[in-house]
Amino acid sequence: MALTVETESHIYRALRTASGAAAHLVALGFTIFVAVLARPGSSLFSWHPVLMSLAFSFLMTEALLVFSPESSLLHSLSRKGRARCHWVLQLLALLCALLGLGLVILHKEQQSKAHLATWHGRAGLLAVLWAGLQCSGGVGLLYPKLLTRWPLAKLKLYHATSGLVGYLLGSASLLLGMCSLWFTATVTGGAWYLAVLCPVLTSLVIMNQVSNAYLYRKRIQP
Repeated sequence: MALTVETESHIYRALRTASGAAAHLVALGFTIFVAVLARPGSSLFSWHPVLMSLAFSFLMTEALLVFSPESSLLHSLSRKGRARCHWVLQLLALLCALLGLGLVILHKEQQSKAHLATWHGRAGLLAVLWAGLQCSGGVGLLYPKLLTRWPLAKLKLYHATSGLVGYLLGSASLLLGMCSLWFTATVTGGAWYLAVLCPVLTSLVIMNQVSNAYLYRKRIQP
């Protein structure tokens, strides 16, 4: 028996709600897992994985899920209120990423190690720089009068697309970090594969959200 359009819509919304809830739990769980593994304060380096997972796994995921119709934890807020929460979370993510980057640079200086010698390091630096540019671009959406020559709808589309690229860069950096000697020396077997699945799952949820937002805008445009 074929499903009706209404039934398919309900099933689709239920799946999106479930995947969004999973993204919340996975982002938080992965960050806690890395914090337990790194034991922040045990060394200068120990703060690097904690701050980076906090930035790119938890804060940035929550900042993007703020706008999800099914998964946002701030449904009671207006669109403007959620936008400001998004901006605050993104700014906190950038600050954590900058601090994490600065500490690992200091650690490498103390250990006389080369900088940007791995793909993880290069991807991490690119992700942090992209996050900085993304936050700067977000100012134009908070204060659209600064960019009067650009239609607001296009600015939102460019910002969302750029934000997705930045999020995927951050996730790639986390994935490459899990291939590092520090991580693989402690996490092995099935636990390693489960850890790798965390940024993959959240990335899929965020990509789905951004693509659906784009399709929705296309439908409502005259």
